[in-house]
Amino acid sequence: MGVRKAVKGVGDFLVETVGEVVAEVVLSVLACLLLGLLALTAHLAWSFSPRATLVGVAVLGLALAHGAWAAFRDPAKGRGRRGLAAVTSAGFVLTAATAVFLALYVPDCGCL
Repeated sequence: MGVRKAVKGVGDFLVETVGEVVAEVVLSVLACLLLGLLALTAHLAWSFSPRATLVGVAVLGLALAHGAWAAFRDPAKGRGRRGLAAVTSAGFVLTAATAVFLALYVPDCGCL
């Protein structure tokens, strides 16, 4: 009985280890693809119109700043987040999560 339990434990360890390695590779590839897509979008936008790109970046920055402000302040009594505050807060959270994801996985992909 002891040998079977040991073999099962080793098998479970190998399956878990291979699963983690595959997950890391998949996440690194996704991070590289996302970084490439963001760089391509910035390049194409700049090629199309540098002024519009700067205006778009400024508007996006203002929206993210408003989202951060709305996310970290307390809403008025009896009111939840509504309208623009809810949209910009969601955009800020999504952008922050994407930045953390890229910060964790892009250095391992070798594309820098």
